[in-house]
Amino acid sequence: MEEYLKVNRESWNKRTEIHVKSAFYDQESFEEGRSSLNNIELKLLGDVSDKSILHLQCHFGQDTLSIARMGADVTGVDLSNKSIDFAEKTAKKLGIKSEFVCCNVLEIDKYLKRSYDIIFTSYGTIGWLPDLKKWGELIFQYLNPGGQFIMVEFHPVIWMFDDDINYIAYSYFNKEAILEEYEGTYADPDSKVKIKAYGWNHPLSDVFNALTNTGLSITHFEEYDYSPYDCFSKAAKVENGYQIRGLEGKLPMVFSLKAEKIVAK
Repeated sequence: MEEYLKVNRESWNKRTEIHVKSAFYDQESFEEGRSSLNNIELKLLGDVSDKSILHLQCHFGQDTLSIARMGADVTGVDLSNKSIDFAEKTAKKLGIKSEFVCCNVLEIDKYLKRSYDIIFTSYGTIGWLPDLKKWGELIFQYLNPGGQFIMVEFHPVIWMFDDDINYIAYSYFNKEAILEEYEGTYADPDSKVKIKAYGWNHPLSDVFNALTNTGLSITHFEEYDYSPYDCFSKAAKVENGYQIRGLEGKLPMVFSLKAEKIVAK
């Protein structure tokens, strides 16, 4: 695990240096007031005024600070120290009250001393975790009674394909760590940055079991045939976002989930 963490932290530090300057993230318009949240997660979050929210794997903080702008008391967590440093500087620059913690998401119990009304995570997060059992346990631990876990994530079927979406390259199931080495990032494919990273595929059953085995109750699940982000090869623009050209409407690309820590009567 130490090797995985070291390599992945370095890879996300490299990405952050590219991403904060990219057109993909458009930091300038964000600082001018644009929300980085999409309709899928906005509908699930609803009115978060005066809610305490823990944002897991927050990258460099755009979504975290967008939630804070909605009136929430929000804490963002990420493995990358460069991401957290940039998030803190942005929050200070914009005068947005928030908290950021740099740590492995599976070790938040070493750093966080409070519980939250909502725990949120989105888009490209669980693939960096080798096992979801501890992840689910920590979500349960850090939710207030009656609290909700809200998740929007890329569908595991998409991660079965090679980078060019030509063939099935990986198992749907979590068989082993997947080592990838490539040039560029999803936010800037033309960048010359060299990335090495470890990832893991998780079937939907891993997600459901990790949450329900702790006692959380799943109250919402939905699959979508599009991605809000233009981050896959052969992207075709559609009304809501992007699909895979030649496979329009045939692949699940994103799923959303809500789980609740129900209070016993």
